[in-house]
Amino acid sequence: MPEPPTKIGLISDTHGLLREEALEALRGAQLIIHAGDVGNAEILEALKRLAPVVAVRGNVDRESWARALPGTAIAEAGGATIYVLHDVKALDLNPATAGFRIVVSGHSHKPGKRVRDGVLYINPGSAGPRRFQLPVMVARLDIEKQPWEPEFVDLERMSK
Repeated sequence: MPEPPTKIGLISDTHGLLREEALEALRGAQLIIHAGDVGNAEILEALKRLAPVVAVRGNVDRESWARALPGTAIAEAGGATIYVLHDVKALDLNPATAGFRIVVSGHSHKPGKRVRDGVLYINPGSAGPRRFQLPVMVARLDIEKQPWEPEFVDLERMSK
C-alpha cells in the first residue's frame, strides 16, 4: 500500500485559466486539491499530469463536464482528513466534530488561513484571471511539518 501524500498543492478559482506559474508552483505535490470554479476539464487533466487531483464543483462550473465533480470532497493526507468545498459559507457540518483537521475552500478569491476549534481553514486564493486588486495565488502545504503552515505562492511574482 502506498504511503499517504504529505505534500499538498492547493488551487482554486482558475476560471478556465491555468497559468504556467501555477503548474510550476504545484510541481512536486503528491496530491492537488482544486477548490472549485475550475472553468474547463482541460485544467483538471493538466493538473493530473502532476499528481492525483481531488476537485469540487464551483458556482461557475455548470457545463456538462462539471457534472462529474462533487459539491464536496474528502481527501486523506499524511494522517489528516481534509474537507473540500467551494464556498466555506456553505459549510453544513462542524469540521472538528466530524473529524476533519483541515478545510480547503475557494470562492472569495482572497487567500488566507485561520484556525478555529483546532481545524485549519485554508483558502489558496484565485489562480485564474485577476479579480479586483486581489493577488493571483496558489498554496502548498506540507503535512509533515507541524504546526501546519500553508505557503502561499504569488504567481505574478514568479513570472517576473
